[in-house]
Amino acid sequence: MKTAIFIDGANNYAACKTLGFDIDYDRLLPAFNRDKTLLRAFYYTAILPSEDGLDRLRPLTDFLEYNGYTVVKKMAKTFTDRMGLTKIKGNMDMEMAVDALLMAEHVDDIVLFSGDGDFTYLVRALQQKGVRVTVVSSLCIGVLDENGRRRPPMIADELRRAADIFIDLQDYKPRICKEHKGE
Repeated sequence: MKTAIFIDGANNYAACKTLGFDIDYDRLLPAFNRDKTLLRAFYYTAILPSEDGLDRLRPLTDFLEYNGYTVVKKMAKTFTDRMGLTKIKGNMDMEMAVDALLMAEHVDDIVLFSGDGDFTYLVRALQQKGVRVTVVSSLCIGVLDENGRRRPPMIADELRRAADIFIDLQDYKPRICKEHKGE
């Protein structure tokens, strides 16, 4: 079975932060490559502008590129809204959707790391092309916020229902969690 992995960097980062762990990207590919032929692993991120002009994600994106990932990035855009507030926009949904549809004819399975409900239509389009879609995100079961309240799911319900398979990041934590020195 041929597969491709698509990681929504910002969405995946938020889910992992909520769950309290960092992903070890060296361990991620083997964890999702059992009994499959991994054709490509994509990681999508917007580069945020900084006052000093440095790309804070550069160490991560360089590491990923050197270790088998195809990194797709673009500069986030800064704009002022009608209220005069400065906003930053760096959505990568269109790039992910186009690349997934282009890969569909070459794979049997796509693993999508995102909980963004905007991808529901993409999941259905991939399924119509005969591709099985696994969505990886989090229901945040048992995860409490700073006030002791249960956190809401990181995945849109319609995306979870559209997926052929849903995997909760919490279940994969032992396989993909970065072990920090001193732990």
